Amino acid sequence: MLESVGVEPPDEEAYRAVLSAPGCEIQELAATLGRDELDVLETVGRLEKLGLLTATSDDPVRLIPTRPDVAVDALVAVRRAELDRVRAEARVLLSELSTQEQYRPENLVEVIVGQEAIAARFAQLLNGTRNQLLVLDRPPYAAQAEESDTTVRGLLGDGVVVHGIYSPDSLDIPGGVDEAYSAADAGETSRVHPQVPMKLAVFDAKIALLPLSVDQLVDSALVVHPCALLDALIEMFWLLWDQAVPVVPAAKADPTDARLMTLLAAGFKDDAIARQLALSSRTVGRRVAELMETLGARTRFQAGIQAQRRHLLED
Repeated sequence: MLESVGVEPPDEEAYRAVLSAPGCEIQELAATLGRDELDVLETVGRLEKLGLLTATSDDPVRLIPTRPDVAVDALVAVRRAELDRVRAEARVLLSELSTQEQYRPENLVEVIVGQEAIAARFAQLLNGTRNQLLVLDRPPYAAQAEESDTTVRGLLGDGVVVHGIYSPDSLDIPGGVDEAYSAADAGETSRVHPQVPMKLAVFDAKIALLPLSVDQLVDSALVVHPCALLDALIEMFWLLWDQAVPVVPAAKADPTDARLMTLLAAGFKDDAIARQLALSSRTVGRRVAELMETLGARTRFQAGIQAQRRHLLED
């Protein structure tokens, strides 16, 4: 498990043994592992260097393990810093490439073929994001939603700014609204737009991933590197952002009315709103009529927009 952060399997085995018997001696550890004492002594030295345990000054020496969460967090931070240095060096290497080569079409756009390859590339780009993630969210999905959601929550915990624009179809799937609210609670700034034109993810404003088909789950996607196309995709995102309304309305609004107004502005019909709010269609129709009268709106969509303009819907 710890090999990805620089701990070799025999050393991890020793660390786990010390966790099970904190304060043990090197001789005892060697006996537990069935290994030579000199070999175990070298392992202990490496584990000390990695911060996974401490050898006391007692005679004989006793081994005190570092708490796994503290130790692994420190190792992850070190590995992340190393990867950041490699990434920075890669940028320097790119500058050594001739301008003509940098802007060759095959260096600006990658074509990824196969759903597994697309999902893997998406996960790779997510894991490499350090500052900002922009997402246009609409089904169908190539990656497992649970895995990508967990990764995004981790990014939020690391201070990455995440902006998401959901399509009505994204919110209409079972649990869609609850998931959007949960993401907002975790720190995501999210909005909903009635016409999200495509799926899109932009990572640190340096690279974008989008499918070749808008409405179907196909086996091909594009990875766009810095160029005019990437700039246009980012500009499109922010234009849609300005037109969209927040998924999570202002706290001053009644919780049920708040969701209702957001769903109205997103273009949901009564049946879909009723399903999301666990209300009857009749109740939704009556409440929509009351809101339209209160807001002086002639249409349902106008009611959602009026709610936004009156700051009933705010980030």
